[in-house]
Amino acid sequence: MVKLRTQALAFLLSSLMLLSGHVASAPEEDGVLTFGVVPQQASEKLAMQWLPLMRHLSAKTGYKIQFATAPNIPEFEKRLAAGEYDFAYMNPYHFTVFNENPGYRATARQKNHVIRGIIVVAASLEVESLEDLAGADLAFPAPKAFAATLITRAFLDDAAPGYTATFVNSHDSVYRAVASGLFNAGGGIVRTFNEMSPEIKNELEVLWLSPGYTGHAFAVNPEVAEEVAEAVQQALVEVAESEAGANILRGLGMNALQTAIDSDWDDVRALGLDQP
Repeated sequence: MVKLRTQALAFLLSSLMLLSGHVASAPEEDGVLTFGVVPQQASEKLAMQWLPLMRHLSAKTGYKIQFATAPNIPEFEKRLAAGEYDFAYMNPYHFTVFNENPGYRATARQKNHVIRGIIVVAASLEVESLEDLAGADLAFPAPKAFAATLITRAFLDDAAPGYTATFVNSHDSVYRAVASGLFNAGGGIVRTFNEMSPEIKNELEVLWLSPGYTGHAFAVNPEVAEEVAEAVQQALVEVAESEAGANILRGLGMNALQTAIDSDWDDVRALGLDQP
């Protein structure tokens, strides 16, 4: 038991080494494929959630697939722009941008799912509508976070003029800051809000829920060989077919994955959002 725990800790630590350094790799160079995950939550939390899927994909494909992320969303964007990840899980807006350049291609997405932005407020505040937030101090995870920032702010700009936006790096930081009274309200998404601890959630209320859009993309770097991309895609869409795989997805707040194509995100492109 001690040996197994030691091995698990070593695997986690080796993965966390990728959080702040250069993450590009290719299987023909060192046998490792990097899988970048958008840092909506703390790196350690993401690693614990995503490492089981990385191990599952590695076992199913025969390729060594290693978890990677970035310290914050702007840095994640820089790494996507540089093509540093072989595979990546990115928000819908990011996909429309980095599908153009450097050419990440859609491979999978959550099945029968749309993403919705939310505005949360402290449960103790008497706030009944977005209009009540005019002139207020609001928290958001990052300037280009899709549903948590871009979508929520698009509605707030009309409904609550004069609010002040502060970016606090992650969804979890938004929820904690609003719950502690540092901000009047903040932007997030349904999944990350539901994953917060009861102590934080009980201090918050969801004031507003956005319309739904095509959710996050699992995407592949155009430099990855086609047979490698297809093997990982097949492993992703088949994850939920076993009980063990279904449990892995539940740990990520997902039920099943389906094959995706680039045009699935045309609803996001139609919004005409500014490029980073």
